[in-house]
Amino acid sequence: MSILSDRVLNMSTSATLAMAAKTRELKAEGIDIIGLSLGEPDFNTPDFIKNAAIDAINEDYNSYTPVDGYIELKEAIITKFKRDNNLNYNKAQIVVSTGAKQSLANVAAVMLNKGDEVILPCPYWVSYSDIVKLNEGVPVEVKTSIENDFKLTPQQLEAAITPRTKMIWYSSPCNPSGSVYSKEELRAIADVLQNHPDIIVVSDEIYEHINFVGDHASMAQFEDMFDRTITVNGVSKAFAMTGWRIGYIGAPETIARACNKMQGQITSGANCIAQRAVITGLNESPSRVQFMIDEFKVRRELILGLLNQIPGFKTNEPEGAFYVFPDVSHYYGKTLNGHLINNATDFSLYLLEHAHVATVTGEAFGNPDCIRISYAASQEQIIEAIKRIKASVI
Repeated sequence: MSILSDRVLNMSTSATLAMAAKTRELKAEGIDIIGLSLGEPDFNTPDFIKNAAIDAINEDYNSYTPVDGYIELKEAIITKFKRDNNLNYNKAQIVVSTGAKQSLANVAAVMLNKGDEVILPCPYWVSYSDIVKLNEGVPVEVKTSIENDFKLTPQQLEAAITPRTKMIWYSSPCNPSGSVYSKEELRAIADVLQNHPDIIVVSDEIYEHINFVGDHASMAQFEDMFDRTITVNGVSKAFAMTGWRIGYIGAPETIARACNKMQGQITSGANCIAQRAVITGLNESPSRVQFMIDEFKVRRELILGLLNQIPGFKTNEPEGAFYVFPDVSHYYGKTLNGHLINNATDFSLYLLEHAHVATVTGEAFGNPDCIRISYAASQEQIIEAIKRIKASVI
C-alpha cells in the first residue's frame, strides 16, 4: 500500500513546470539552454506597480487579508471589468485568489461532483484536465484543427454535450495556441448553449490584453450568458507579475460565495502587499503596458518567419498571447541524430538535448501533433533558438 493518496498518484506533473525544472538543472550544469517553455513575460514589473508595493510596505500592510480580497481591490476589479469588458459585477461576485490557477481550482472544487463532464476544446491550458480530474470530474476533450486556428466550432460543441455535461472551459486568447475568439464566434457558441441552460462556462481571459487583432470579447458580455459565465483573469501576463500571484473571478454570486468558502479553508486571503500593488495596476489604463504588447507582436512576426523556413513545421498565425503551436507530426517515425521521434514528447526532449532549446510537448495540452514555443524572450534569443532548432532537424 502506498503512503501517498491515489489522488496525487494519479495526477500528472505540470509539463511546463517540469520542463522549466529540467532547464534549470541543465543550466546549473553549465549547458547553454534557451528557455522557450514557460509562459512568463521577460519584462520587469512596471515601476508604478512596484512603487505601490513599496508604499504598502511602508504603510505597514502586513496583516491577514479578507479571504476574497481587499474591498479596494474588488472595487478596482469591478472598474476594470466595466472599463475593459463592459461587464457589470458587484463586490459579492468578485473573489481574489493566489493566482488565476487557484481561481480555477476553486471553481472546480465548488462546482463538480463525481462524473460531471467538462468540455475542453483542445488544445487547452495544461492544468485544466488535471484540475477537473482532481475534483472527480471527467474531462471531455474536443480536438480542434490548425486549419481553423484551433477554435471550437458550434457543431463540435453540440456533438460533445451529453446529459452529464456540467461546464465548458476555454481560454481566449488561448494558451497554448494564441487563438482569439471573436464576438461573433462566441455568440455562435452561446447560441448552442441556449439549448442547454444548465451548462456553466469558464472563460479564462488571463491573456486578454495581449491581443493583436483588436477588441477582446468576453462570453459574459451577452445578457443571456452573464449569469452562467465565470470570468477568470489576473495580472500575471499583461502586467508581468507572474510571481506576485494575484488572480480573480467575476461570477454569479452563489458561485463566488462558494469559492470564498472553499478558499477560506485552503489558503485564506492572497498576499497583502501584492494586492495593494494590483489596486494601482488595475486602476491605471491598459495603455501603460502597451509597450509590452507591441514588442510581443514584433516577436510573433519574427518567430513565425523563422519557423516557416524549417521543413516540417506547420504553423498558423496566433492572434494573441505569446505562443506559437506548430504541428511537428512530420517528424514522427523519423530518426534524428540517432533518436527515433515517435511523438511530440520525444521531439520536445530531442530539442532540449540536441538543440538546447526548451519547449513543451503538445500532449500536455491535449494535442499530440504539436509543441508549444513561447516567444516571451528577447529577439536575440528567439533568433538563436530557432537557428538551433533548424540545425538539429535538417
